Amino acid sequence: MHKKWFRILISTILIFVLIYLISITNFVFAPLVAYLTAIAVPIIGAGVIFYVTNPLVNLLEKNKIPRIISIIIVFLLIITLGFFGLNYIVPIVQDQFNKLVSNTPSMISTAEELINLWQNNQDYIPEQLETSIQNVTDNLNTYVENITSFLLDAVGQIFGFVFSFFLIPFFLFFMLKDGYRFVPFITKFLSKEKAKSYKTLMGDINHTLASFIQGQFIVSVCVGIMLYIGYLIIDLPYSLTLALFAVLMNFIPFVGPFLSAIPAVIVGLFQDPMLGVWAAVVMIIAQQIESNFISPNVMGKVLQIHPLTVITLILAAGGIAGFLGLLFIIPAYAVVKTIISHFYHEWKKQQPEDEQDIF
Repeated sequence: MHKKWFRILISTILIFVLIYLISITNFVFAPLVAYLTAIAVPIIGAGVIFYVTNPLVNLLEKNKIPRIISIIIVFLLIITLGFFGLNYIVPIVQDQFNKLVSNTPSMISTAEELINLWQNNQDYIPEQLETSIQNVTDNLNTYVENITSFLLDAVGQIFGFVFSFFLIPFFLFFMLKDGYRFVPFITKFLSKEKAKSYKTLMGDINHTLASFIQGQFIVSVCVGIMLYIGYLIIDLPYSLTLALFAVLMNFIPFVGPFLSAIPAVIVGLFQDPMLGVWAAVVMIIAQQIESNFISPNVMGKVLQIHPLTVITLILAAGGIAGFLGLLFIIPAYAVVKTIISHFYHEWKKQQPEDEQDIF
């Protein structure tokens, strides 16, 4: 028992020593980091599209269509959807977004007038509350600028992501064509026992990523469609733009739906207070349908991550990596969790039975 804990202590010390040595010799790894940074966007982009389109390729292949032909069909479908989006959806969204930006100053002025009117109609306001209200009023433009900056930063990162579109199709093609050969190729160089463990690990990682990406894609699209229909019914301005914003935000687990509700409710309130209430009702109905019917059937409980962990990870990732950090932190955490769990179970198998009973 003492030997085991001694080995754990030595291993921990060696890990920290290794981290320290890497930190003081980071110039050695700089070219590798630069290379990985350059190809990260197309690989991640192609990987996301791979998990969305691979089920369709597999389905076509099962129906006696050669895999190459299946991949070509999927690429033609993507091109068709892209053409439809660029010609019919993007112009509408651009027009609505421009109108929303141009109306933002008048919305700020209206908010300031409402706050001042409310203050003037109060006989007595506690000093602390009055100070807080005054700070909010004084900094209202700053808050709006910060929100706008965040949105523009998100849009900028998305455009930077899309800029790598010219490389993404090449990566995607070979992922769809040869992706299933990767694991057998690696296992050729491993012993039988390690090959079995490696296959199990890669299968678990693949299942985790596929469940998350495919599930989030289906859930986000369904929520976006429901919100768009609801916004049209209540005649909410900028309905398509707000619905697409909700689709994007719903890729962020747990907090995404709340983030997507804020702009719709604010826009509705500035048009008519009851319209803001109806926008909130539409959002609540869509989220209830999603959480009770769509998500349980599409995703189940694959990730098994506590909501508090999700919030903590999102706050940290948002501060470190911005909007893209919000999108990728949960699947990255799920993969790391899967890897650690796999090696822990492998380690447990190698321990004597009397030591396993201690845990």
